Order: sequence, then C-alpha cells, then structure tokens
Amino acid sequence: MLIRIDPADRTALYEQVAASVRGAVARGEVAPGDRLPTAREVAALLDINMHTVLRAYQILRDEGVIELRRGRGAVIAQNAPTTAELTTAIDRLLEVARRHGVSIDALITTLTERSAP
Repeated sequence: MLIRIDPADRTALYEQVAASVRGAVARGEVAPGDRLPTAREVAALLDINMHTVLRAYQILRDEGVIELRRGRGAVIAQNAPTTAELTTAIDRLLEVARRHGVSIDALITTLTERSAP
C-alpha cells in the first residue's frame, strides 16, 4: 500500500496520512486483516516525523478503520470499508467547507438544521 502526502498542501501531515489510508480502504487496495507499514517505515519513506504517522494511526484506530495490536502493528479492521466511506465523505465535506470559507460552527449548524425531522 502506498501512503501519499503533499507537502505543499495546507492540510496537516497526519490528516493527509490518515486520508491516504482511508482512501486505500475505500478503493479496495487493502482489505480487512491486511497489515499497514510500521509508523517508522512510513515516516522514513515520506521523510516525516514518526509521531506524525502515529497520530494518524491513532485517529484511524479511533474511527474504527484500523486496529492497533501489540506485536502485529496496524491492521485494517473488519468493519473498515463502511467507516472509511463515511470518513472520506466527511473529509471531503470539510475540504469543500474550508475552500468556501464556511466555519466549522456554521457547518455544524447547517447539518443540525438539515437532519432535524
């Protein structure tokens, strides 16, 4: 699996790493049970700090995309595709909102209003 970042992008590097993994899951490039490269390997390949990669992996763990197992490292979770699809949609929404100058608070208000019965 190839994890990509764009150093010119204003998005935080850890968010780019997480988005890259989510995208790979959503596209079917990795399947549940597949191992991700170690944080040290990713950091070396991308020339970024290992803690940046660890933060991305922790976010992905919290989202249910990966499982972090002692001795086995990061593994794609069994329920990852559904979670990854939603997370990718949210990331895209945030990207569009930022590009149009919509604040997070305004976005939350709009989402709340639209989800009301």
